[in-house]
Amino acid sequence: MATIVPVLLLLLLLLCPAVPEKTQPCNYTLTYLYIGQSMPSEDSPRFQATGFLNDKEFLNYNSKDRKAKPQGPWKDVEEMEDWEKESQLQQAREAIFMDTLKDIMAFYNDSNGSHTFQGRFGCELQNNRSIGAFWKYAYDGKDFIEFNKEIPAWVPLDPAAWNTKKKWEAEEVYVHRAKAYLEKECPDLLRGYLNYSRHILDQQDPPSILVTSRETPEKTSILKCQAYDYYPEEINLYWTQAGEVQESESRGEVLPSGDGKYLSSIELSVLPQDEDIYFCSVEHSALAQPLSVSWDGRQEAGAESAVGAHPQ
Repeated sequence: MATIVPVLLLLLLLLCPAVPEKTQPCNYTLTYLYIGQSMPSEDSPRFQATGFLNDKEFLNYNSKDRKAKPQGPWKDVEEMEDWEKESQLQQAREAIFMDTLKDIMAFYNDSNGSHTFQGRFGCELQNNRSIGAFWKYAYDGKDFIEFNKEIPAWVPLDPAAWNTKKKWEAEEVYVHRAKAYLEKECPDLLRGYLNYSRHILDQQDPPSILVTSRETPEKTSILKCQAYDYYPEEINLYWTQAGEVQESESRGEVLPSGDGKYLSSIELSVLPQDEDIYFCSVEHSALAQPLSVSWDGRQEAGAESAVGAHPQ
């Protein structure tokens, strides 16, 4: 199954979050991802901002049209946001963001080079209580500077970041504004979004399972179990034989499938003379009980075989 992985969702994981990556029931996150490029390709904007509620993109802004726009199911949600006001906010943030990129390049005396600046900030609620917030930047994929709201202060993580810290802390009010944003404004904004979004974020889609087998040059059978079209991303995927869980040599990572859902896989090697029946089992919050698909070692070896299970 060929899959196109959304680049922005992968970049969302690039900067290590200060709150858990995976949300639990009654946990909700609001995250903004900013990307600035000194030498973008012809088709790419110089600056792009993306807003996520949990792992779902709900807002997009770029330097070409300079308009904040709702994404996905939020296109049909009315009155959740004043998009004209949001556009003005993102325009102001774009100016500061790109000026910072220029300052970094000037520090390294590389004004004509190709470089990327990334920012990630947001907050998390659990049972309507704020339980975490983060604000962090990276330059060319490496940690650059982050805000510590307990001090409060910007903490440099790169030599050039000391100049950024000095510039951003030139007026004490800006430090207090960053702290207030993380501790109050962001959680309040998330609470407001949840009034229009909870039914979208609480959506549950059960996985479908596909089991295939292939034969290696050494005549070993490789069993592959793939779960796909499921949401949320938390899933437990494993092989069993005669009621015993089998240790797998290869467990694929969970990947976004490009439609707001996820896919993952797990492989198991079995001997060519093995005629036992193996089961791929999947546990997921959208399933009332584990879903299993069998593979029978007596089936014809060599040719790829597949069995699908689609929960109702």
